[in-house]
Amino acid sequence: MVRILPLGGLGEVGMNCMAIVDGRDAIVIDCGVTFESAALGVDVAHPRWDALESADFEVRALVLTHGHEDHVGAVPYFLRRFDVPIYGPRYALALLRERAREHEVLGHARLFETKGREAFRVGNLRIEPIDVTHSIADATALGIETSAGRIVHSGDFKFDETPVVGAGFDTERLADWGREGVSLLLSDSTNVDAAGHSGSESDVGAALERAVTGAEGAVIVAMFASNAHRMKLLGDVARATRRRLVLVGRSMETHTRLARDVGILSWPTDLTWPSARVRELPRQNVLAVVTGSQGEPEAALARIAAGTHPVMAAQKGDRIVFSSRVIPGHELEVGALVDSFLRRGIDVVTRERAPGIHVSGHACREEQARLIGLTEPKAFVPLHGTLRHLHAHAELARDAGVGSVCVLENGLAGSLAGGVVRREEAFASGRVRLADGLEITPEMLRDRRGLAERGALFVTVGEGSDELSISTRGLTDDPRILEAARAEIRRAMQALPHGASASERMEAARLAGRRAYLRATGSKPETEVHVSSARKR
Repeated sequence: MVRILPLGGLGEVGMNCMAIVDGRDAIVIDCGVTFESAALGVDVAHPRWDALESADFEVRALVLTHGHEDHVGAVPYFLRRFDVPIYGPRYALALLRERAREHEVLGHARLFETKGREAFRVGNLRIEPIDVTHSIADATALGIETSAGRIVHSGDFKFDETPVVGAGFDTERLADWGREGVSLLLSDSTNVDAAGHSGSESDVGAALERAVTGAEGAVIVAMFASNAHRMKLLGDVARATRRRLVLVGRSMETHTRLARDVGILSWPTDLTWPSARVRELPRQNVLAVVTGSQGEPEAALARIAAGTHPVMAAQKGDRIVFSSRVIPGHELEVGALVDSFLRRGIDVVTRERAPGIHVSGHACREEQARLIGLTEPKAFVPLHGTLRHLHAHAELARDAGVGSVCVLENGLAGSLAGGVVRREEAFASGRVRLADGLEITPEMLRDRRGLAERGALFVTVGEGSDELSISTRGLTDDPRILEAARAEIRRAMQALPHGASASERMEAARLAGRRAYLRATGSKPETEVHVSSARKR
């Protein structure tokens, strides 16, 4: 029997991480982060890995499918707990090496480059990377030979018949695996709601050229920095429209430099222009590429919209091109960004206006069904998506004739034996939230949420005296409410028995202050009480 431990990415979008356990040997596939509300000060969140510290097995390696943040972003935190070798494709490892400047642990990591069709062994497991196409270079699926049969893990994928860069999708090798027998297929569910085919990245080039052609001033394209395919297309557009590429922002510059270092991009030296000198170029010769297509407040595009970017500005006559889709949950931020440009007379081109300026990197239903048909699995578990996505993908597998289909979630183990996959026991799972590299505990997050939603009331009472002072943060400063709170707290203090302890005085004052605000506003603020000691002179 082989056990499957979903640690992240099942029942949610992002934070992808899964362990495959075969006897005493375990591998972890991908190790990603997710991004939460910046309003509560959380930078990133990664999976909780307590379940991997088991006496029953040992983690032998971390195996990466590709270099997106939701698959590799948590690697430095993982290595602080598990000193294991890391296997991954060329571009993913280049990204990890780049981050060694920020995370010392990566400078000591044992990194082994993987290539399509070149198998390697980790304990009892034999693992073969298989080239797939996705919105990042060097993406792979994994074929894993275990004691319970052969498993295919799709990674993130799409069937792109005319890829811009890379080896392309190795359908022949996946078909070989299917003919030789696949016991279990684990497959990406992200785009299960989209019918048909995701489209080829190569088709985006013509749409981008149309969006750039005819613009009076500068053109600013917002996209994900990791999409080297799109960057190559933009280089072609820049040449065709006689513009210079201006890479704005650290992330854009880093990804482009790494893509050139590993041979994915091969631009002539005169195609790009330093962002620090962009004001020297005539605006009709500027093709700027920036991050921030999801409305992220600290990204380049939002700062350009606000007029606070140190080198890049937008003005009437310019054009903003969103070469991306809006990730669910970011609609309000992106809408506000678009509106801010339109108010200033700046033209905005989105996917709704010009559908061809972006294609998804994830397989749609037709492609997901094609993968099932290629591999012909006996059993199926959907990956990567909310529970709704997972159930829809499971139904697709059943319709395709897969005999054993099981929907798992983070923290719910599965098992594979005899070509049948089953749900097993629940195990400890969850998220570790970080700010500036330090953990934000659930208690801290609860306090932050309470402060953000209800404001704070600070009360100081005297120890054995009538001293009482009140201050607030994020609450109404109506003097009538403040005086009512003081009166409520004084009554509570007077009702205490003689000799009441400091903790009793604090609790009485806390409850009284909350009562007063609940009566006046309908909401109980976060309340903190201090007892001051009178000092003799």
